[in-house]
Amino acid sequence: MEYEEAKKLIVEQLTKKLKTKSKFYFNDLTKILDMKPREAKKIVNKLVEENVLEYWSSGSTSMYGMPGTGKQAAAEHEEKDK
Repeated sequence: MEYEEAKKLIVEQLTKKLKTKSKFYFNDLTKILDMKPREAKKIVNKLVEENVLEYWSSGSTSMYGMPGTGKQAAAEHEEKDK
């Protein structure tokens, strides 16, 4: 799968699911891409570098989401304004 094709697929699928979910596990992304984890990791890392996706970690859990979405994004912007 070409990078641009993978990028389009990820953005489409995550946008569809935004009403119910804003953060996704890496395994969710590998299922969307239908790739092995090692192959998917390269694409996901590039998407994070290009700010198509953002990486989020609670310390014990790592997830990915679209920038500026979810409850956490609103709280982060409030803190910056202070």
